Amino acid sequence: MVSLPPPSLQKQVTVMSMNLSKKLDELQRGDRQYETTFALNEIRIQLQELTKSVESCQSEVSEVKRDMVAIKHELQTVQQVKEEIEELRGYVDRIEEHTYRRKLRLLEQGLTGFLSYSILAAVLGMLQFGYNTGVINAPQSNIEYFMKDVYKSRYNADMLDENVKTLYSVVVSVFAIGGMVGGFSGGMVANRFGRKGGLLLNNILGITGGSLMWCAKVANSYEMLIAGRFIIGINCGLNTSLVPMYVSEISPLNLRGGLGTVNQLAVTVGLLISQVLGIEQILGTNEGWPLLLGLAVLPALLQLVLLPVCPESPRYLLLTKQWEEESRRALRRLRASNQVEEDIEEMRAEERAQQAESSTTMFELICSPTLRTPLYIGVVLQLSQQLSGINAVFYYSTNLFETAGLTPESAKFATIGIGCIMVIMTLISIPLMDRMGRRTLLLYGLGGMFIFSIFITISFLIKEMIDWMSYLSVVSTLCFVKFFAMGPGSIPWMITAELFSQGPRPAAMSIAVLVNWMANFLVGIVFPSMKTALDNYTFLPFSVFLALFWIFTYKKVPETKNKTFEEILALFRHGNGRVSFRDSRLYGSMLNSVNALEQHLPITEQSGLVVTEEKCHQQESSGSEHSSRAGDTVSSQPPPLPPPRFPNSAV
Repeated sequence: MVSLPPPSLQKQVTVMSMNLSKKLDELQRGDRQYETTFALNEIRIQLQELTKSVESCQSEVSEVKRDMVAIKHELQTVQQVKEEIEELRGYVDRIEEHTYRRKLRLLEQGLTGFLSYSILAAVLGMLQFGYNTGVINAPQSNIEYFMKDVYKSRYNADMLDENVKTLYSVVVSVFAIGGMVGGFSGGMVANRFGRKGGLLLNNILGITGGSLMWCAKVANSYEMLIAGRFIIGINCGLNTSLVPMYVSEISPLNLRGGLGTVNQLAVTVGLLISQVLGIEQILGTNEGWPLLLGLAVLPALLQLVLLPVCPESPRYLLLTKQWEEESRRALRRLRASNQVEEDIEEMRAEERAQQAESSTTMFELICSPTLRTPLYIGVVLQLSQQLSGINAVFYYSTNLFETAGLTPESAKFATIGIGCIMVIMTLISIPLMDRMGRRTLLLYGLGGMFIFSIFITISFLIKEMIDWMSYLSVVSTLCFVKFFAMGPGSIPWMITAELFSQGPRPAAMSIAVLVNWMANFLVGIVFPSMKTALDNYTFLPFSVFLALFWIFTYKKVPETKNKTFEEILALFRHGNGRVSFRDSRLYGSMLNSVNALEQHLPITEQSGLVVTEEKCHQQESSGSEHSSRAGDTVSSQPPPLPPPRFPNSAV
């Protein structure tokens, strides 16, 4: 603060001057020596005071000069800071423009032959999952007869029908228990052996499980059948974690939605194949059902032949293993071009954006405030897939149609119709995924399933009053499956991989797949009892779940179409994900530019920036009053810029 001279100094000098003049006038008029001496003493005292005042004034003037020099220096510093801020602003704008151009180039990438081959080889794992989900449906009566026969040969007594049903439900549901084990292990396998390496090792389980089921009748052991279903369940659980991860990481940005839907297409093709082969005219017989189950070895053997030619995921090579040259080679093969700098740069941007979250464990993922919201969304979407009632249709469709009034033969062909509808609608949804967007298709799918689940319940209630109502039940079930294939069938697998960056993705997939298989197991175990208890109202609980999942999707699920992993990460760092494309692109590029600038700062300033950013996050988390005013609107403000390098003087 600048020190100013006392305001009374000038007045004091004026008064002393007037007094001095007055005394001199008195001396001129006086004639006595005493008065002259007294007046001269007073003059001398006042002159001394005047001298002191002048000296004090000079000292204060010097201080003012020093303060003025300091102010001038600080003004120069402020100007310098202003110039640095303008320079940083320009640099951020250039980075943002460069990032946008890079993204446009990524959106121009096309589907190459080798990329198609790699995806085909990978999704054989999802075909395995679909085949083993549906294969147990048609030969139910044959398997139950086999279990009765084994029991009678062992104990020379007939097995009670209730025990047969219970044992068959174990055969159905133990597949889901194996899926939980495999799904939970998926993240660890993906990080340790890689996406491709994990898939190759997983085929050993596929061959083992298929062989056990194939040999169960020859060995006269339903325990072998149960063990085979459990092992093939582990295989399918690992596939549901590794395959979507691999496909998502090798796909170009503009094709990621459509190619991600190929996962579900492989599942539906596997379901259809199992349903066609399961009819009595082919393998749905007492002699043919072991081969029907044992054919699960074929996808595993085929993948062992095709997959070794494919490259490992470039993201895994670059971001997890730090093998840049191997990542470049993999990208050149997948893109059929030497121009892979945009992909490398995009992966580097993702790496910088998620450095604080690299190698995230499942516990850290659950505890992270930034990652909790996308994990919450991923888990609920997996539940929406299983608790929608679709697995009740997959597992028990033949029995369901018989209950609706169809003959056993017609019921099996109606089940095949379910598989055909699934394949056709999944094919249709592939181009729609990158046009309409994930969120839109998910809302359409859940809404359609809700409507037709109500129709299924109505048809069950009045089927005894109106003869043709059984056919309404079949049509409603087919439409129910159609809307499932449009959205909830494929999107949860794909969007869970999209919501997370490279570090936390494996752990997130493990948790999401575990939840999916747990719900799968729950439906497989509970549905027969629920069907007995609720009778014609069997699908009503699923209707309630579908309504809740539709509301959740509308309120919470963001659109990830044409967004880089970096931009998706930015959505959840500063909001609930409901932002426009422009806002997310701007924020993502600003985040990228700040991270790029951070590399050029000295070590001490980098640590200071980290502390500053942490404080900013704390302030945002504690600013509930502001967020209540803002509602659900996501802040599109850019992240804090790095502090400019000021001179030592304080502003």
